[in-house]
Amino acid sequence: GVFCRTEEAVARGAASIFSVEAGKGGFLMAIVKVDAGNFEEEVLKAKEPVLVDFWAEWCGPCRMLAPIIEEVAREYEGRLKVAKLNTDENHELAGHYHVMSIPTLILFRDGEPTERMVGYISKKELCSHLDKLL
Repeated sequence: GVFCRTEEAVARGAASIFSVEAGKGGFLMAIVKVDAGNFEEEVLKAKEPVLVDFWAEWCGPCRMLAPIIEEVAREYEGRLKVAKLNTDENHELAGHYHVMSIPTLILFRDGEPTERMVGYISKKELCSHLDKLL
């Protein structure tokens, strides 16, 4: 798969060269930005399944995956919550869920991680996987 080892952030000095944000206003409304302050409320206590995208700005495959995540967030709205967690800003959470490479997508149900996809994944593959799980 195509992915970045999280150690690459250290080697690159975690330079914020690129941004995966949609437009100047940040993420799409359909995507929730999560961090240590709201992870429990937005992900662990969510009534619906939550797909969390663990990413970083310096990660090329994460940038390739970003538009797919945005499309999935729109198309599955009402059935699935989509969240993004910046691993550079949230080392503890990434470590807690054993995220060693990014992008990593983890599907949470009832506060528990139930599925994990590591590396770049096509929209067709991701939707096929989600359709089996939802």
